[in-house]
Amino acid sequence: MSGIEIGIAAIVALLGLITLGMPIAVAMLAVSFAGVAMIRNDTVALRMIGAVANDSIREYLFAVVPLFVLMGLLVTVSGVGKDTFELFQRLLARVKGGLGIATVFANAIFASITGISIASASVFARVAVPEMVRHGYTRSFATGVVAGSSVLGMLIPPSLLMIVYAVLAEESVGRMFLAGIGPGVLLVAGYTALIMLLARRRPEMVFAAQAEQTAEPLSARLAVKMGSPIVILVGLVLGGLYGGFFNPTEAGAVGAFGALVIALLRRSLTPRSFWSLLVETGRITVSVLFLIMAASFFSRMLAMSGLPNHLAELLLSSSIGPYGFLVIYLVLVIVLGFLIDSISIMLILLPVALPIAGEMQFDLIWFGVLTVFAVEIGLLTPPFGLSVFTIKAALDDDTLSVGEIFRGALPFVGAMLLCLIVLIVFPSISTFIARS
Repeated sequence: MSGIEIGIAAIVALLGLITLGMPIAVAMLAVSFAGVAMIRNDTVALRMIGAVANDSIREYLFAVVPLFVLMGLLVTVSGVGKDTFELFQRLLARVKGGLGIATVFANAIFASITGISIASASVFARVAVPEMVRHGYTRSFATGVVAGSSVLGMLIPPSLLMIVYAVLAEESVGRMFLAGIGPGVLLVAGYTALIMLLARRRPEMVFAAQAEQTAEPLSARLAVKMGSPIVILVGLVLGGLYGGFFNPTEAGAVGAFGALVIALLRRSLTPRSFWSLLVETGRITVSVLFLIMAASFFSRMLAMSGLPNHLAELLLSSSIGPYGFLVIYLVLVIVLGFLIDSISIMLILLPVALPIAGEMQFDLIWFGVLTVFAVEIGLLTPPFGLSVFTIKAALDDDTLSVGEIFRGALPFVGAMLLCLIVLIVFPSISTFIARS
């Protein structure tokens, strides 16, 4: 077999093993080892797996992963998400559909200090959904808003997916974070417009009963009390990062320390819960880094086979052109999102797609934003729909079906697709701040 044939066989074997239920990282390692052994020999494969494990994990940059994960978990425990929602709830109490918009805004702020979509879905399922139902919103719409807005956690910086992409594409993490700001604002605006439109034109989708929407007056003192932890954390992390005071790893450390101080001041952390948070941080970090190591091995095996360069030459000489490739790639990302999780999609596709995107002269920062955006659509689509299942688990309501949540999230999937098209047509939304 030629190297290209081995590369194709490796991809088919990887998809087959994943379909059979093998853990993705283990499948990647097994397929990559077999591929290198077939292209060269067993000795080279053994040496390469050791080199990959050393090279892919020892980078100082990877310390940012546990730090941002720990910060997100501490913020969740400290009740900052609840305060953020209540603050926007009071500010938007008189707006039709205001609680839905408040959920979107609160999730956007929460995303800027956590970077984990599932954390947002879990927190706001408990905080926002009961409040919206109490004020006369349908359960489907309430859960759909939470599911839709939870994806902002991986788009608005800091973002775990942005970090993973930056590592795989060898791009600056700071620039990737900056590139997420414009698309994040665009998606918030799109969601806001959608909620206002549905509330006026299709009120039966939004309201189960026209209950009076009241809220206690918001005094300046209360606003400061609710908003100050959010402002402090955003200032520490994003202000320090974009102001040039910290690199991404240092920003993560400062943010984690700030979140720890807030949790201690609020007395929301016990020794047992803190230990549980540390264990959960370690579990998430190890799983992410193990996946990255496996993906690095898979990427090197593919490069050795010559398949990415062959595909790039084939696509460049074909009639579909660069944007034809881009559309096919994004459709594939979205379809895979029906079946597997976000990080795994990126780790499987990017080793093949990045060399092709580079050959086609795409801006890899913009390409990364499109990838993250498309990947996040999978959080809302059946049958995988991780955000939907997270909301279902967080609410623990036997009368609420998963299908009801999926129906509520469907309009937000449409809004995401529309925003994705806008980002393709106007790349400067992503690249203007990052490249300035």
